[in-house]
Amino acid sequence: MKQKANKGGRPRGFDRDEAIATAMRLFWRHGYEGVSLAMLTDAIGVAPPSLYAAFGSKAGLYREAVDRYATGTALFPLQEEGENLTLDQALSRLFDRAIDTAAGEDGERGCMVSTGLLACHPDHCDLAGELATRRRDTAVRLDQELRRWFTPTRSAEAARFLCAVLQGIAVQAKDGATENDLRAVAELGRAGVTAMVAIRPEISH
Repeated sequence: MKQKANKGGRPRGFDRDEAIATAMRLFWRHGYEGVSLAMLTDAIGVAPPSLYAAFGSKAGLYREAVDRYATGTALFPLQEEGENLTLDQALSRLFDRAIDTAAGEDGERGCMVSTGLLACHPDHCDLAGELATRRRDTAVRLDQELRRWFTPTRSAEAARFLCAVLQGIAVQAKDGATENDLRAVAELGRAGVTAMVAIRPEISH
């Protein structure tokens, strides 16, 4: 909701958390380069000087928006403390969370991290690198989680495969794929990983 700014540019009752949430939606929908400063200030209801005072820059606001997104759409842990899930159950949970994020009724389509700044203006390479690091971190975390069911070598392979499927789901969701379409893709991805168990019969799922 827009608020009238005072003489200093900051609206009365400025809510920083709400501003980040609003920016997150815009960046999620349009991408970093698709969101102008004017779009941000209009949606948040602040003058440009106030936005810079609060976040330092558009990039600073974007970083906080991505942090908010990552906190609210976490894929992990695959298994909560005290649970004893099978591999199949854990993968179902992973894909359910990914699809709920990429195509859920309460959010935008796609994924801010999976498809964020894959191509960008040279001025934004630092931000693009930060998102690439987040994607690599997801693969590392997934590798670690899968070691409950796989040896380290196999878990790394499975993690890379799953990251590719998850990124594909995000792209297809952005392009308008239905939830049923995405769940069909997820089912094939789940089957592909569980089939890896047969290659190493000593590992049980």
